[in-house]
Amino acid sequence: MSHRIPPRLLLVENDPDTAGSITETLRDHFGTGCVCQAGTVAEAVAVDSQEIDMALCSMDLPDGTGLDLLNYFLHHRPDLPVVLLTSQGILENAMTAIRRGAYDYIVKSGGYLLTIPLIVEKNLAIWRTKQENHQLQEQLTRTLDEVRVKNSQLEDAVMQLKVAAATDPLTGLNNRRSFNQAMDRSYAEATRYNQDLACVLIDIDHFKLINDTLGHQAGDDLLQITAEILNSQCRRSDVVGRLGGDEFVLMMPQTDEQTARQVAERISEEFDESIRDAFHDSSVVEKISLSMGVATVRQSKPTDPQQLIAFADRALYRAKQTGKAKLVTYGQGVTVPASEPASPL
Repeated sequence: MSHRIPPRLLLVENDPDTAGSITETLRDHFGTGCVCQAGTVAEAVAVDSQEIDMALCSMDLPDGTGLDLLNYFLHHRPDLPVVLLTSQGILENAMTAIRRGAYDYIVKSGGYLLTIPLIVEKNLAIWRTKQENHQLQEQLTRTLDEVRVKNSQLEDAVMQLKVAAATDPLTGLNNRRSFNQAMDRSYAEATRYNQDLACVLIDIDHFKLINDTLGHQAGDDLLQITAEILNSQCRRSDVVGRLGGDEFVLMMPQTDEQTARQVAERISEEFDESIRDAFHDSSVVEKISLSMGVATVRQSKPTDPQQLIAFADRALYRAKQTGKAKLVTYGQGVTVPASEPASPL
């Protein structure tokens, strides 16, 4: 077999005649300069193991054995192919070496010189195959790691898209679509288990005055403050949404009309305190307040979740009509005329 670049072989053999014969055989097959020689363990370990492709080590050396060299090479260059040269009398030791990590063994008898080049080629081919498999395994590991990273990034992106699709970008609250989905689920649960469910619609009075007087950034700040207040007053099971503009909605499962009104009153009180702190240097804050409408399942008896929202909207409309800064409950003198059916938001 012809090699464009001959392998770099280390021959460790104490007997000069044997070393000469093996070296000549290998050079005839692979080319001159392919073999460097050592006669002892000490001479062998002085050779840089990174500079050779294979070591052929005699089992019987003056200062040790081939097993000593095998252990050394496996420690310093684990991938180096090592072939043991042995006499028939110590064949069992050679088999022990194979079990410990040697690639092969050659029995120095008969026509062994003829087989040495073939054994070297075979084991170099095995070594190359192992190296290629190792590289492929590393490449596969890297590829799988990259795929896992990409999948994680994709999952994060999908989650971000889901959040973006369900969230109002300014306040971080549920948007109309997301809130309606949550309301549908809570209404179905309330109906199934005969539980109450409260819906509170909230509108900022004179919100346009903030935009016109202090600018749209102040208006955005006011919306964000309102969202923070609503979140702070809600339980984990409650759902808060922004329906658009300066209108918000709060849905509270297992909550009756009295409790809903108490929550709404706390929201109104905190709102008044917060906007005074935020806009303390502007007289326009005195005109800013909240109007709220409350509707509950047991009191209003809606036929579907959207009608419950519509009842709360009717109560909110009454609060706005009768002077603003009010909390009105549907059912307390607030009804939907037969000629004006409650339309869902």
